[in-house]
Amino acid sequence: MSSLNFIGGEKGGVGKSVVARVLAQYFIDKDLAFTGFDTDRSHTSFTRFYADYASPIIVDSYEGLDAIASAFETADAEHPLRVIVDLAAQTAAPLTRWIQDSDLLEVMSEMGIRVNFWHIADAGQDSVDQLARLIDTWGDRAHYVIVKNHGRGSDFSQLEASAAMVQAVAWGADVVSLAQLHEASMRKIDRQNASFWAALNHKSGAESLGLLERQRVKHWLHKAYAALDGLPL
Repeated sequence: MSSLNFIGGEKGGVGKSVVARVLAQYFIDKDLAFTGFDTDRSHTSFTRFYADYASPIIVDSYEGLDAIASAFETADAEHPLRVIVDLAAQTAAPLTRWIQDSDLLEVMSEMGIRVNFWHIADAGQDSVDQLARLIDTWGDRAHYVIVKNHGRGSDFSQLEASAAMVQAVAWGADVVSLAQLHEASMRKIDRQNASFWAALNHKSGAESLGLLERQRVKHWLHKAYAALDGLPL
């Protein structure tokens, strides 16, 4: 089935764009049709790395956000589409207004499209609080994917013991982990403005990855893909 994936967490610096990029590369490598939208006006990280698949939208504009739903106009059971929306920090309020005013969840349900709210979490209390706000907003009307980003912390006990996590899991939320990628390798990829595929296959240049760096990135992606394989995408 088609799916709409809001990659959020509200807080800046938790790794939302990295998860969006991993998901995009996953769809490419699995030969699954998808399109992406980037709401970050300042960094446009998703668009920089996957320019052939993602386009910028203005989250404060209903006309801009409507493009997300319009992407599904040609999708059907034989030609499902996956949409990735990389949400910048502090976009929850305008996004929520748009979803509520447009009855988006009802429209997507009628069209047979699964809506996934991704919560990218670091190991801090803020991520717990943001998850609580997310599930308070949407309740059991949507599906949640909670990502423990080990690139932003190692002790997720606060999150795991929180009432928000317990409730989300009771509603069928998926909980996955994203391992930490070696920092120097990620910096090189970022400085190249390269997709993960390009970083693995372009072997010349000052910022190119060395032999073992490429192997570490492959191993990291392999583990990430194993987690994604079990999700309703």
